[in-house]
Amino acid sequence: MATLIKTQDFIDSIFEAIQFISYYHPRDFLKAMKHAYDIEQNPSAKAAIAQILVNSKMCAIGHRPLCQDTGAVTCFVKIGMDVQFEGDMTVQEMVDEGTRRAYCFEDNPLRKSILTDPIGARVNTKDNTPAVVHIEMVHGNKVEVAIASKGGGSENKTHLKMLNPSDSIVDYVLSEIPHMGAGWCPPGIIGIGVGGTPEKSAILAKESLNDPIDIQELIARGPKTSEEKLRVELYEKINKLGIGAQGLGGITTVLDVKVKSYPCHAVSKATTIIPNCAATRHIDFELDGSGPAHFDPPSLDDYPDIEIGGAGGNVKRVNLDTITKEEIASWKMGDTLLLTGTILTGRDAAHKRIADLVAQGKPLPEGVDFKKKFIYYVGPVPAVRDEVVGPAGPTTSTRMDKFVETMLADCGLYGMIGKSERGPEAIASIKKHKAAYLMAVGGAAYLVSKAIKSAKVLAFEDLGMEAIREYKVVDMPVTVAVDSEGNSIHHVGPKIWADKIAEIGFKYV
Repeated sequence: MATLIKTQDFIDSIFEAIQFISYYHPRDFLKAMKHAYDIEQNPSAKAAIAQILVNSKMCAIGHRPLCQDTGAVTCFVKIGMDVQFEGDMTVQEMVDEGTRRAYCFEDNPLRKSILTDPIGARVNTKDNTPAVVHIEMVHGNKVEVAIASKGGGSENKTHLKMLNPSDSIVDYVLSEIPHMGAGWCPPGIIGIGVGGTPEKSAILAKESLNDPIDIQELIARGPKTSEEKLRVELYEKINKLGIGAQGLGGITTVLDVKVKSYPCHAVSKATTIIPNCAATRHIDFELDGSGPAHFDPPSLDDYPDIEIGGAGGNVKRVNLDTITKEEIASWKMGDTLLLTGTILTGRDAAHKRIADLVAQGKPLPEGVDFKKKFIYYVGPVPAVRDEVVGPAGPTTSTRMDKFVETMLADCGLYGMIGKSERGPEAIASIKKHKAAYLMAVGGAAYLVSKAIKSAKVLAFEDLGMEAIREYKVVDMPVTVAVDSEGNSIHHVGPKIWADKIAEIGFKYV
């Protein structure tokens, strides 16, 4: 007799799963991050890991998103051949309905980032649908679901290449990881799919990111299969690159490396690399006809007891309302700053509009003045209840590199706040104008939002999360990533720590 899966049970399970993973890290991730914290020797990287872990506990208590980029939903659905669905909704329609409810839930609204007409108008669907759904028929009488909400910063660092059969997968991966920079918010997990066809290798890599973090157990018992041997070799060699947490340089860049493979053509070896960030969000569940899925939240005892302190050295308090170029010139790459005062926000769409106005010789919108100010690259989650702003972590700064000269030269900006590295064009402009680029921790969005004491929209309200806002902040923690002399911690830090790891002979295996 076939198992009957009720439509509402499926939709409710998708809704609950997406809400659950928006504020609960998996237990295996917490354990792996605590291990990374314990072994880290770079004070800046250790402080970044601490912020991510403290943010995680705050989100678990407050039921608010771990990261402001609440992702695109990918759902793997394995349907037993002895399963029957009630009603006439397709699996795609049921996943989309659960997604719609989860992202529009009033108690914990999630940021909607999905756009329709990606080639043309790029219009937000306003409910984060459609999800990407992969369906497979399997033996049995249950439905197995693996669902993830994955942010754009890590997705954008995906690499796919058709390797020749004799090409080294290890060499290919090690050549690409440094080019990923810090935009994928390490430490995290690297998923690798090998074989099949190009699209199959990408699906394998994405699906592998849902597997448990178990690299330490694998190392302890010893690898046996080709996949396991590749995992252990890459885990050790990627970490020896010294990229570290947030690209600051350090001991741990990856918490695990996951590998899935599939038979392929004799002349091909499709290989896809997909990283998962520090806001890793995924969960598996089964439906057997007895009702919706039940999710077991982690205990607060599962979260490590960590205090956020300074980065072990040069911590400076900064009043942004009286900032001078002379004070900025005193900051050195790697310094930790606590910012208090006024900052403006803006990211991709807002920068494009500003650049267009400048190019046309038109004034900026009334009330918008970037002179002697810092801009924060952010697209916050909607606020609820008594919040000033929802989780408001930084977005990847490299996307704004082409606008830096306009913002510094024509708008009078003093500096920028974001995450990940800056490219040569942006660094040259920063050095030319004696400005600075400051880095907030990606993956600590709720923690960062608590430093924001007031917020108001100044311009481009139609852009939603991308509108220009004015924030008043108190003790917002940042690191000087590019100082006024053009020194970049993302360029210098990994090299220093790769040398240190080699020097001390740090053993991962």
